[in-house]
Order: sequence, then C-alpha cells, then structure tokens
Amino acid sequence: MTNNVNRRDFLRTSLGTAAAWSVLPSARVRGANDRIVIGVMGLGGRGTYLAEAFARRSDAEIAWLCDVDSRRFARVRESVGDLQDRQPKMVQDFRKVLDDKSVDVLINATPDHWHGLGTIMACQAGKDVFVEKPMSHNPYEGRQMIAAARKYQRIIQVDTQSRSAPYMAQVADYIRSGAIGDVYLVRVFNMMQHAKVGAAPDQQSPEGLDYDLWCGPAAKLPYNPSRRWLNYYEYSAGPIAGDAVHQMDLARFLLGDPAYPKSVSCAGGVNALTDGRDCPDTQIATFEYGPLTLMMEAALWTPWMKKTPGIVRDSDKFPDWPFSSTKIEVCGTKGFVYVGRHGGGWQAYDSNGELARSEYGRQADKEHQDNFIDCVRTRKPANAGAEQGHYSAMLCHMANISCRVNNRKLTWDADTESFAGDPDANKHLKRQYRSPWIVAEEV
Repeated sequence: MTNNVNRRDFLRTSLGTAAAWSVLPSARVRGANDRIVIGVMGLGGRGTYLAEAFARRSDAEIAWLCDVDSRRFARVRESVGDLQDRQPKMVQDFRKVLDDKSVDVLINATPDHWHGLGTIMACQAGKDVFVEKPMSHNPYEGRQMIAAARKYQRIIQVDTQSRSAPYMAQVADYIRSGAIGDVYLVRVFNMMQHAKVGAAPDQQSPEGLDYDLWCGPAAKLPYNPSRRWLNYYEYSAGPIAGDAVHQMDLARFLLGDPAYPKSVSCAGGVNALTDGRDCPDTQIATFEYGPLTLMMEAALWTPWMKKTPGIVRDSDKFPDWPFSSTKIEVCGTKGFVYVGRHGGGWQAYDSNGELARSEYGRQADKEHQDNFIDCVRTRKPANAGAEQGHYSAMLCHMANISCRVNNRKLTWDADTESFAGDPDANKHLKRQYRSPWIVAEEV
C-alpha cells in the first residue's frame, strides 16, 4: 500500500460487486458429488483442528498436509488418514501443494506473517483459500490479498466463524431494526491472562524444522525457543489482535459493516508482561466513525475475566456477562445489548434495565466451513470474504500503529489509505520483506 494509491481508482478497476463475484469460474468443473481437494498449510493447534474437521466431511478430501516442522507430521497424518480412510501426502514446502493442479483449496493456518504471501501465492496458483485470522500481518498485505482474490477470481474465507452463526444474524436484525434506538457506542472486550515467557539463549534450530522457510517474509533472527512469535511485530499483529479481531469483526457486522473509521487513538503498551515482547499487553483503543464510537478494551493480565466455557457456548445458557472476557456491548438510546462470540447468545435490555429479549447461541465452525465449501462450488461471496476480513483486521492494525507512535491519535484518509500528514505512522503500513518472500505491488 503506497501513500499515493487512490482507493476509488482501485475499486473502479477491480471486480468490486457481488454480481461480479457470482459469475466467477471454479478452478475446475466438478459434479455435485465430487470432493473438494484440500491442502493444509500449517499444522499447529488450529491447523490440525481444521485438517481433521475437513477430513470428516464427505464432500472434501485432505490431499496434502504441510508444515515447515516435519516433527508435526506423524500425529496429524494418522488422525486425518483415519478420518477419511486415505493417507494425505506430507511436505514441508507449501509450493509443492500449489503445484498440484488437482488441489482446489489451500487452508492457510500459519502464523500471521505468512497469511498474506501464502494466500496471494495460492490465488495465483488458482486455489481458493480458507485463511486464519487476523487476515493480514499488516495493512498493505490485506489490500494485496483482496487484489489477488479479484485478479485470479478466487474465493477467500477468513476464519472469523461467528459471521456464520444464526444467532448473530438475529441480533444484527434486532439492533438494525431500531429496537435499542440509535447506537452511538459499542464496546468490545478482550481480556485474558497470559504468562511472562522465560528467557533462553539463541541456539541452532532443531532437526526437522526448516527455519529459513518458517521465517519467510520476516527477518531471519537467530533461532530462540523462548521467542513466541505471537508476541512480536516481526511475525504477528499481536496476541490481543489475534483474539480480539473476532469481536471487532462482529461489532462491524452488527453495525452493517462500516469500512474504515475516521480516526484511532490508543492507550497502553507493554506494562505487565515485560519479557522482551514488543506487542502490547494492554490496549484501550477508540475508533471514531462520525457520531459512532467503537472502543476496544483489551489486556493480557486479567485473571478475573474469563472466556465463555464450552459448556455454555453450545447450550441454552448465557455467559456471566460482567466477567465475560470476550463480550460485545452495544449501547443505544433506547436500550442495550450484550453479545457473546463463539456461542453464548445475546440479551437485550430496555431503557428501564428490564430484559427485553434473549436468544441462545451456538458456535458456528461447521456452518462457516459449510459456507466456504458451498462458495467454492457456487462462486458466491463468502460470509467472511477478503474485504470484510481486511476492514476488521485494519482496526487491529490501526490500534497497533497508534500504540507504536506513542499512542498518538491518528486520522485516517480513506482515499489514500494512509494516515493524514503522519509519515511516522505510515511507516508501519507495510513491512520490510526478506527476499525472495516479497509481497509485490503487482500481484
């Protein structure tokens, strides 16, 4: 993203309408009973879950499992093979997956710094992509991912799965109906308890890990087993962004998906977890959308705040709202709504504090995966497509950039997609790339 790019020109020269998306061609012609052939890139916890979830489907086949660390192969290969009665191929270099013309889909479950380039290369290879959140490592990559999806006519689904939850559609309709009046304030919470990471000396990378490929677009720092990638801007948008993007995305969804805010200001930094990390452990961010204010309150040192337990997420129960660490509060002139992510449902209160309406919720991983497979077949827009993934990730990026320039309030210019009159802030719109892993201006 260069500062002289005009967003209107970009949109005018791109396939920017739902009508255009609806006629996009599939990677190959298939019958209704043909399986979608999938390669999985990244076999950490989420990647393993997704590999197993898609392997359970009768309409999909995991043909490839890929990770730069071959020590992860055996366990995942066995579980996926058992689920689908076919053994997947194993490889460290994802480019071999992209070279396989029979592959329809790449699931990108890598660390943040590989989301952009891995997705763009998959689009260039004619693959649709299911990518983990946050969609991008930085603002530039998000816009380039959109450009690649349009240019190569690919489906991208970001794994912000609550967009596919029926209870989220219900509460969105309730809010947009005017039942709680005019909404001027939305508060997003993301409170967790992380531990400090102990220090260790630099050392040789372990046998079986292709550390150069793991670093990819990022700097190749000396290997250190105590360096948690999630805590460093070199590899990540941060542990707060990696989790809070779910609620930020849902807040936008509830409000009808506004694009960019007019400004951002942030308070916080690394206050409690002083272990060498540079991503904040405390972040109070304020986004202004004209008369609407969106706030994010996040911290990594709050033991009294708890995520909604699984037994509540998938049952006819509600969270303990005052102590819910991942809730959304929508404040209107006539009422107020609590919303839970990943299940938990929602509860609305009137101006007298009386309960006006309640709806239980359920997690929506399967519904989100169903939507993606349907979009691969039909070429319809995905529930969490690249543009919405970009706008939601941008809230996290903008908060981070404010934090990195001493918590200064920043004004956003949507036409140039840059911070108005602030070259120091604009330095953080794009990363320094390590050759040959470069996200080029022309995708």
